[in-house]
Amino acid sequence: MCGIAGVVSMGRGAAEPLPAMLRALQRRGPDSEGIYSWPGATFGHRRLAIFDLSDAGAQPMITPDGALGVVFNGAIYNFLELRAELARSGYAFHSDTDTEVLLAGYRAWGIDRLVERCQGMFAFALWDAPADRLFLVRDRLGVKPLVYVEQRDGGLAFASTVRALRAAGAVTELSAAAVADFLQDGFVGETHAIYAGAQKLAPATILEWSGGRARTRVYWRPPLAAEQSGVTFEDAVQETERLLVRAVERRLHADVPVAALLSAGIDSSLVCWAIATLGGDVTAFTISAPGHPSDETALATQTAARLGIRHEILSLSDADDPDVRALSAAYPEPFACSSALGMLRLSRAIAGTPARVFLTGDGGDDLFLGYPRHRLLYQVERTARRMPSAGGAAWRALRSSVPRVGPLKRAVHLADYVAGGLGAYIAANPGLADFRAHGLLGPRMAEQTRAGLPWSMESARHVLTEYLEHDRATQFVSEYLVKVDGASMYYGLEARSPFLDQQLWEFAGALPYAQLLHGGELKAVLRELARRKLGTGVAHAPKRGFTVPVEDWMGRRWHRQVSQSLTDSLLVSDGWISQAALERELSQSVRTGRASRRLWYLWVLEEWLRAERDMTRAGGAPVAFSRSA
Repeated sequence: MCGIAGVVSMGRGAAEPLPAMLRALQRRGPDSEGIYSWPGATFGHRRLAIFDLSDAGAQPMITPDGALGVVFNGAIYNFLELRAELARSGYAFHSDTDTEVLLAGYRAWGIDRLVERCQGMFAFALWDAPADRLFLVRDRLGVKPLVYVEQRDGGLAFASTVRALRAAGAVTELSAAAVADFLQDGFVGETHAIYAGAQKLAPATILEWSGGRARTRVYWRPPLAAEQSGVTFEDAVQETERLLVRAVERRLHADVPVAALLSAGIDSSLVCWAIATLGGDVTAFTISAPGHPSDETALATQTAARLGIRHEILSLSDADDPDVRALSAAYPEPFACSSALGMLRLSRAIAGTPARVFLTGDGGDDLFLGYPRHRLLYQVERTARRMPSAGGAAWRALRSSVPRVGPLKRAVHLADYVAGGLGAYIAANPGLADFRAHGLLGPRMAEQTRAGLPWSMESARHVLTEYLEHDRATQFVSEYLVKVDGASMYYGLEARSPFLDQQLWEFAGALPYAQLLHGGELKAVLRELARRKLGTGVAHAPKRGFTVPVEDWMGRRWHRQVSQSLTDSLLVSDGWISQAALERELSQSVRTGRASRRLWYLWVLEEWLRAERDMTRAGGAPVAFSRSA
């Protein structure tokens, strides 16, 4: 787990921006720093040492002849198998890292076959000096970030974060489209970056640059759920058990202490069960929040005792009140996910222990359908398949006459989904339109709109499949994965999730929905596995998350901070937001004692803008990006 950066050009390498870029990535890699230059490229690296803590694991890692070099962020979980295969073919290794496998594998198999064989979470850049060719690669699900910017002269700069590109002066202007993304969803999606000109390499994508041109290709696609399958529910439970244990086993390998998170939930409890089954020497940590509704200490303690694993409780008190400014420091783009405040507190607590790697249960709900919306859309899909095609048009003609009050409001939404599919479901989030309706958008946002998807009953008949594809490309990668990566890396930790394992994903992702929602139960496969291994207490525990009630706190305990931040607002002075409308939002939060979601997003964006300004001042003017050979 590290921070990577680099520049390639049409002539000589451009080393000037690298120190500034690496300073921006320091917290992602607190252990060491390295820079290496060729005539046409310069790579930089900040290291968080996980495998082979010696200098042999330092990066950029270069072949003895200097022809190839790589900077790598992440973990290749099957690197020992790949290394053994390459060694049998005559390749000699000089370190015990997964990074070196990338260099040998590229020489042996080429980039496409190498990436096809790598299982893990990764973002890496590989320079082939004899060919003057750069490869940028991102893992299948997008666990690790990678951004880049193409220059007018044909050069290209890349980094783990857009903030590092900003430090290099490779990007300077905020993107109105990205600000609109943030106001719509509370995060900046994959199709934009907060600074204009920067691009995010999509998950499961290889970018190949040569001769001043960059081309991309997709190397993997997630499976689609089968309509029918010969796999029984019992088969699904047993195979999930086997694959989960294997996924956990791969993620226990490290040359630093490994820990695990243990809540009262199904996913982290199953991960800890697999660790215990494997005899792993791991401490499980539970965050205790005494008196908080999300506190899960009692059930987590029972689970740890049942499994016989070491267990520590990390207690948080009111003295650990979340600091919204930490969101701006930890996340390089504005990020209004309130549960990220909890993740930051948790990461800070773990950073005070010897552990540098921790296993999580992230991804279990996404893969095995654990959210209520999954069951809702499955019901919508089945209902739409029984309806005549003319039903959609008939409902759209009637819907304006149906009042949206009380129970009828929910009924209208359900009818919309059956008649309109994914387009109707996404339209239920007012997002940017809500800011416009309240007069909040300033002149720089005047032309920003968010076109919805078309409504159709045909979409409704496949709405769960369409939603899962949409979610993987939006909220899953841009919010859920970013939340964990940003918080853990801010404290120099590597987070690993067995539920993001490629083989587990390919198996469970292809199961019919009737299996995943067996008997109408959310996450039925994992729930049954938990019942067998951990008992009914864990299997049927209500889903809870360590969240912060930001809207309530903004109206009360954080009110002074909010008012101070939004006085002389950069959002207003820079033309993003209307002063009068912002004052109305603040006044309403005082009257009601509760802030709107709109005000929460604006506060986060304001704090992010101030942090960017302060960081630029502290670091001086951005280093000029070298434009030519």
